[in-house]
Amino acid sequence: MLIPVLLFIVGLLFLIKGGDWFVDGASALARRFHLPELLIGATVVSIGTTLPEVMVSTMSALSGHGEIAYGNAIGSVICNAALIAAITIAVRPGRVDPKTLKTPVAFFFAAAAIYCIAAYVFGRFTRVMGIIMLAMFVAYMAANVLQMKNTPAGEQEASEEEEEMPLAKTLILLVLGAVLIAVGANLLVDNGTLIAQALGVPESVIALTFVALGTSLPELVTAITSLVKGHSDLSLGNIVGANVFNLVLVSGMSITLAPFTIPQSATLFGINSSLVLDLPVMLAVMLILTVPALVKGKLHRAQGILLLAIYAAFCAVQFAL
Repeated sequence: MLIPVLLFIVGLLFLIKGGDWFVDGASALARRFHLPELLIGATVVSIGTTLPEVMVSTMSALSGHGEIAYGNAIGSVICNAALIAAITIAVRPGRVDPKTLKTPVAFFFAAAAIYCIAAYVFGRFTRVMGIIMLAMFVAYMAANVLQMKNTPAGEQEASEEEEEMPLAKTLILLVLGAVLIAVGANLLVDNGTLIAQALGVPESVIALTFVALGTSLPELVTAITSLVKGHSDLSLGNIVGANVFNLVLVSGMSITLAPFTIPQSATLFGINSSLVLDLPVMLAVMLILTVPALVKGKLHRAQGILLLAIYAAFCAVQFAL
């Protein structure tokens, strides 16, 4: 029991320090190239924080369990939007740039449309759908690169008192931060699960807590670190970008490797709970998160509180099923 506790603490320290370095590197990258932090968050930061989901889903697909990626992707999107982004908005609401947010939001709902067609029309994911999603990932990255090129050089000036970080140090901080976050998340989840089992916590509760939140820990750490350091745009961009990657990259990879039918772990009103609960909640929380930001260019504390309430209700229903 002592070793899991020590490894749990090491994982927590890795997450904290990794998040610190990762956010420092990402914000320095934004300053160096005079790019909006929202854009850097939706690309560079999102790739780093989505690595655990990519690894888990790819390994699951290769071992013949591609359907695990389905729950992993939807669960991560809900957790990212209704818990992690919600905390950020509830603590520090503020203005956002709708122009920078349009691309990730458009790609997210395009990918969500494929998910809905697969679930409600065909009842399964085919390899063709997986290839389409991976193609969308390539298109998303290309669209962001073009957006970066078209961003005026003076749009985001570095503070005069803030010395520009050398590019080599910036990249080292990004890579080391991402590695520490990924390793820390694994240590925290694996040993947290062992501790919970030793304390007699039911497996269903473990699955809904440690496992469900585990792969979203990097996003949570990055969001909190960004908030503390005053980079709330970086946090929002990371959440929306990570949700795009969860659908087009994480799911796309696993579906291409191992196509699967829509899994059914429980029923609600006699229907697959995924169709009447998981997918609708995923769409609802992303609409609540992004529409006000796109229309008014502003986030409100009430959004964060509403999203947190939805997440609490979603978890309560999951426990009851």
